[in-house]
Amino acid sequence: MKKSVLVILALLSLMEGWAQVVFKNDEVTVSELSEKTWVFETWDYTTMYLLEGTERAMLIDAGTRCAGLDKIVESITDKPYDVVITHAHPDHAGCIGYFDEIWMHRNDSVLIQERTKDYKGKVRYLQDGQIFDLGERQLEVKLMPGHTPGSVVLLDRKRGDCYSGDAFGSGEVWLQCRPMLPIETFYRSCCRMEKLMLEEGISKIWCGHYPYLKNYLPLSYIQTMMKLSRRLADGNQDGAKPYTNPSIPQPSTTRSISDGYCKIVYDLTNATDKEK
Repeated sequence: MKKSVLVILALLSLMEGWAQVVFKNDEVTVSELSEKTWVFETWDYTTMYLLEGTERAMLIDAGTRCAGLDKIVESITDKPYDVVITHAHPDHAGCIGYFDEIWMHRNDSVLIQERTKDYKGKVRYLQDGQIFDLGERQLEVKLMPGHTPGSVVLLDRKRGDCYSGDAFGSGEVWLQCRPMLPIETFYRSCCRMEKLMLEEGISKIWCGHYPYLKNYLPLSYIQTMMKLSRRLADGNQDGAKPYTNPSIPQPSTTRSISDGYCKIVYDLTNATDKEK
């Protein structure tokens, strides 16, 4: 076990060494994650990704508080770009005001209306299977509800990458957020993601809170989340514990269940609800 931990730490250290910082201030650090791919690590451990093709670019998510986010993006790429929101929670959509247009899934519309009421730009709606062609680089939208009704992931099939926002968490996935969905819904999204990884060449999941991991999530992570969510959906809550968070007060009905480095946070209500 100790040897395995040392190997993992060494790999993480190497990954950090590869990531070259291209911009840094008190709110965000931007590093080149791979060729034409940059990761934005914010002050509150939230992540944005900037992807560039030969013709266009894409900003995935828009952080919590990051002054002049548009200017930061435009200092890194000179390509026209789309802003795609993986889900409408404020830590991933908090800076949409810097952009005239954003893309998101219609199922998260209620969250945008509640939490970003002052947004004056145009909201365009994503479709499952929609392709964004950046020029020699394509991103495909896949709906993965669970964390929110409209959570999506973006697939870069050619590189084997998935940009997942919070759809599968970053070691810990929150399923107690309102509007809550049945655990079965999250389980089905995990099954869909496993299929993409086993059969369609996706090998790396880049999550929405990268600073906690400094790494991608592998197939084994999704398979463990499948196992945990299947247990909960079947009514087996053995080992569950009350969940508290000092930053965000939680209802007394919030619980968590863990398996290794995977944790699901849920509510007693959505553990027993069935998918319609």
